[in-house]
Amino acid sequence: MDSLTSLIDGFGTALTPMNLLWAAVGVLLGTAIGVLPGIGPAMAVALLLPVTYGLEPTGAFIMFAGIYYGAMFGGSTTSILLNTPGESAAVVAAIEGNPMAKAGRGAQALAAAAIGHFTGGLAGTILLVALAPTVAALAVDIGAPDYFAVMVLAFIAVTSVLGSSRIRGLASLLIGLTLGLVGLDQMTGQQRLTFGSLQLADGIDVVIVAVGLFAIGEALWVAAHLRRTAGEAIPVGRPWLGGSDLRRTWKAWLRGPLIGFPFGAIPAGGAEIPTFLSYVTEKRLSKHKDEFGKGAIEGVAGPESAASASAAGTLVSMLTLGLPTTAVAAVMLAAFQQYGIQPGPLLFEREPDLVWGLIASLFVGMVLLLALNLPLAPVWAKLLRIPRPYLYAGILFFAAVGAYAVGGEALDLVILLVIGLIGFGMRRYGLPVLPAVIGVILGPAAEQQLRRALQISDGSPAGLVDTPFSLTVYAVVLVLLAWPLLRKLIARRRTVTV
Repeated sequence: MDSLTSLIDGFGTALTPMNLLWAAVGVLLGTAIGVLPGIGPAMAVALLLPVTYGLEPTGAFIMFAGIYYGAMFGGSTTSILLNTPGESAAVVAAIEGNPMAKAGRGAQALAAAAIGHFTGGLAGTILLVALAPTVAALAVDIGAPDYFAVMVLAFIAVTSVLGSSRIRGLASLLIGLTLGLVGLDQMTGQQRLTFGSLQLADGIDVVIVAVGLFAIGEALWVAAHLRRTAGEAIPVGRPWLGGSDLRRTWKAWLRGPLIGFPFGAIPAGGAEIPTFLSYVTEKRLSKHKDEFGKGAIEGVAGPESAASASAAGTLVSMLTLGLPTTAVAAVMLAAFQQYGIQPGPLLFEREPDLVWGLIASLFVGMVLLLALNLPLAPVWAKLLRIPRPYLYAGILFFAAVGAYAVGGEALDLVILLVIGLIGFGMRRYGLPVLPAVIGVILGPAAEQQLRRALQISDGSPAGLVDTPFSLTVYAVVLVLLAWPLLRKLIARRRTVTV
């Protein structure tokens, strides 16, 4: 009942004219940017982060939430019409959505995706309302050893799940942890990796790191592989679904959140794994298995619902524990820090208006998303015809302006370019970007919690594993590390048995 009362108060905040305006602007901007190939929600939020500095925190985060959901929907539009996912969570939408579009059913595919996003987001946000206060209440009792263990789990999970190999994931994490070391030691005040520069004494701003790795790195990568001919979008009419389509999709829409939300809430969950799991589930349960690969509408509806629910799941970890499980959550955590707000167990007590206004705005944003994007789908399709050189030149311009706006220092632009080149190199050698961003944000916090835990135990490493919670987390970490070896042993035994 307390959660329901707080949510009603949150609607009072979210439904003010200015906050409604920011929600609508966020949804429109997020969808427009998400539609453009190669620009996902993380880059959209990172690019627009400096724009919100003049806003008060509640309005800014309501706008970010709109950008997040809008960009996820926009990414699926690109997948369906161009077979070019706008972001990683929309990869699965291309498997069935693009064949549907080529068969003249692009409108139905877009409608299934839009309603899937609405259904999944609605279910995920209801679960967020129900679970977040409970998780926050339990997290208050978590000590320094427990927090360090959870952060180690986040590091290991994010490097194990993403990328083509664990070595590359760990290399990316190491880059992020190194960038996070730049500045003054929080406990001793000594300079680290500043090369004698006073401007680096405060460290490298997380916004510059996020914009550099995502926007600059991606723009340089695309420029290096630029095709002279732009992909032609398939024209779409007004999205609508017939009775037979509804009968095939409603179960998929409801199953999606059951898969998406838990994976979004755990460290390194994100939307990539649950969308693939949802697709496999729908394929197994479908009565039209022969249509899969040729344009089965369930293969669009289920994964898109799972993706939207996972977005709500990521907010549980971020708001209650201060742990970002996706790139977007990492950038939003940077935004919280920019406003001097630290997400964690006490956030619901210290900033109730902001938190519940943000959660209520998710409901408002989803309604706006559905109302605006169903009729505007043909307009978004035309955006896909923007020539790539103009598109990425614009991205570089806005990224540079945003980075300069952070501190007003010319050195920030040099750092942005250097980090952009690092991002380009990471893409060149197959290193995932997310572990680096997680390392930059969580690295300093993990170091602080490690030092606190060792101080409490008088320097004894046993102090890191002296609670049941930390022992449980480390057991999960060991399973994650040992799983590939166990999987190989199981496969060999099966081969020998056969």
